[in-house]
Amino acid sequence: MQGGTAAVERVFREEYGRLIASLVAALEKWQESGVPPNPGGWLTTTAGNRAIDRIRRDKQRDAKHQAALMYQDDTPHEPTGPVEDDRLRMLFTCCHPALAPEARIALTLRLLGGLTVAEIAQAFLVPETTMGQRITRAKKKIAAAKVPYRVPEATDLPERLGGVLAVLFLVFNEGYLATGDGDPVRAELTGEAIRLTRILRHLLPEEPEVAGLLGLLLLTEARREARVRNGQLVPLGEQDRAGWDRALIAEGHDLVRECLAINRPGRYQILAAINAVHTDAPTASDTDWSQVLALYDQLTRLDPSPIVALNRAVAELDGPKVALTLVDRLPLTGYHAWHVARADMLRRLGRTAEAKQAYDAAIAATQNSAERAYLLRKRGELV
Repeated sequence: MQGGTAAVERVFREEYGRLIASLVAALEKWQESGVPPNPGGWLTTTAGNRAIDRIRRDKQRDAKHQAALMYQDDTPHEPTGPVEDDRLRMLFTCCHPALAPEARIALTLRLLGGLTVAEIAQAFLVPETTMGQRITRAKKKIAAAKVPYRVPEATDLPERLGGVLAVLFLVFNEGYLATGDGDPVRAELTGEAIRLTRILRHLLPEEPEVAGLLGLLLLTEARREARVRNGQLVPLGEQDRAGWDRALIAEGHDLVRECLAINRPGRYQILAAINAVHTDAPTASDTDWSQVLALYDQLTRLDPSPIVALNRAVAELDGPKVALTLVDRLPLTGYHAWHVARADMLRRLGRTAEAKQAYDAAIAATQNSAERAYLLRKRGELV
């Protein structure tokens, strides 16, 4: 008898609940559209509809529970290999040796670095169409050759390390001076590059190029807050050094000293050492330019690229005339920094008309708002 009473009470509560819900719905609806001609019928219909919805939900509940059980998989996860971080593991996976170095770096920057084709093309100093074709060919090669994109083992890391380091370096550079027309500095990119390089450093503590890259990124990141002021780019020589992050500089210097002790120099280690010289100087005039030049000479022997030659020419100690001669020989007419360097050297030589033309070319070659503002100001200072 008690069970029957409980069942009746349960049915009563359900019906009462539907009635209350119908009354609430009526008050909301009738306030907007007015009281219907047959209020009782409206309430009955609404309550019936709600009851039908309840029945449908009850019928679907068991099916949903069964579907949820199908998604549950008690089998162990596939081992991730030596690289536990998802993003870093994918970088190693995509830097497959079956692809040419430039193709694998470009493809990885596109798929995982989040860079646009235009930004990648700027990093490689090639037209956007050329880079787009290169990425497309890399994708087709992967599909045609059925290149296995598997989780890398510890033995895979050394041959893929160079590509991963290059990707991290280029992602950081895109954040430090963005090539697009958005924010001039993209801290989310520099921060992510540093985060992944720290993980890589922990993974490969004996690899000096990893330490060198981390040191380079930290010493560069330390100057980020002083790099833009009032919407304009501030070059190294004009930055307020009180705004530099001294903790990052100290960490970067420690890494450079560690690399020097290992004495197996590489590209990123030398670049870090150059930045260590700059961040060690209390003022721009205190910079040891002879040491900077010697480091660039060492880097040139490892990486005789036009970009390295351009940076070495900027550090030239024999004056702007010699430096300009070196710069004019370089095949970098599509590179905005080449035009910037020429403009500065021509300005220092008093060749104003030519300097204005070089500034115009540099302004046309960059979309970064802060850099454009700086170049426009420098050009406007010429009379």
